[in-house]
Amino acid sequence: MAQIKELKRAYGFDDVAIAPGEVTVNPEGVNTSFTLDGHEFAIPFLASAMDAVVNPAFAGELHRLGGLAVLNLDGLQTRYADTEEIYSDIASKPREEATAFLQKVYSQPLQDDLVSQRVEEIKASGARCAVSVIPANTKRLAPIVKEAGAEIIVVQSTVTTVKHISKSQRGLIFSELVESIGLPVLVGNTVSPEVTRQLMEQGVSGILVGVGPGAACTSREVLGIGVPQVTATIQTAFARDQYFEDTGRYVPIITDGGIRTGGDVCKSIAAGADAVMIGTPFAQSHEAPGLGFNWGMATPHSSLPRGTRIEVGTKASLEQILRGPSSLTDGTQNLVGALEISMGMVGASNVREMHQAEMMVAPSIKTEGKIFQHAGLGS
Repeated sequence: MAQIKELKRAYGFDDVAIAPGEVTVNPEGVNTSFTLDGHEFAIPFLASAMDAVVNPAFAGELHRLGGLAVLNLDGLQTRYADTEEIYSDIASKPREEATAFLQKVYSQPLQDDLVSQRVEEIKASGARCAVSVIPANTKRLAPIVKEAGAEIIVVQSTVTTVKHISKSQRGLIFSELVESIGLPVLVGNTVSPEVTRQLMEQGVSGILVGVGPGAACTSREVLGIGVPQVTATIQTAFARDQYFEDTGRYVPIITDGGIRTGGDVCKSIAAGADAVMIGTPFAQSHEAPGLGFNWGMATPHSSLPRGTRIEVGTKASLEQILRGPSSLTDGTQNLVGALEISMGMVGASNVREMHQAEMMVAPSIKTEGKIFQHAGLGS
């Protein structure tokens, strides 16, 4: 029997607010640490596997500040031994030529020796090494990065599922990868509780949540695919909690993409995320290799680019973006401080207690009483 398709309401960061708690905690006393399969990080921040964000030097600096950077093994770092000139050329291209130029430079083949070299460079900086691969290259590259000393592998595509139909006789099977590689495997991206549960049953160590919200991603415009991040996080966190109740194994949820401010970080955690993955705000740091630009991982696609090069500027050091001090009032700096204060206001002493914070639909939360700010009349 035919049925009318019904539309569900879904919510993004600007649609919701976090309610204050009945008990408050001193911000200096909250614990923001994040644990991933035995690896503990002082802050729940990962840097996206984007070429304009992470290179080995950036990975070392984010490690020093308590987070984890993920290096893109399908990008410039493994196609060119010397990337400095490539980054400069990308930054100098006129807007209308940028995508075609990215398609050209990404057409060069991956070099296995550079894969090993980049892992070794990250390890030499003292950082824990996390690398990202697309599903098609995982079987070939995973053994190489393990031998080179990588500690965490991220298998990432725009949309990831366990059940995949293709012409390949035997595709990537996550349970076999987890068993054979012997390293924590993060998988993404998804927005579905059903797929989240299925991926966890494959033995993966973490789930990346988000389809198309990134500032440099155009998947939502090109493909029409995506779910707003707050709803996506709530749905996948529910699957995580159910899986934990059933098995006793806790698999972290990482909200990936669309995060611009400290408020977005706090809403992600309150919605159920154990950590956040950030791209463009980190691309604005002095340490990022993109020279004030950012572009999505699918931007260089040879036939259907789903991203664009955006000029984000170089605003501050990575330390100032994460730890402050901030002289800005737009929430784009001191992201860790914002999370600590928000946790204190809802009475959460750690990230998992922050998951219990009350949230509400509040589309006027950023505009109520702010006429002078939005009119540009404030001092």
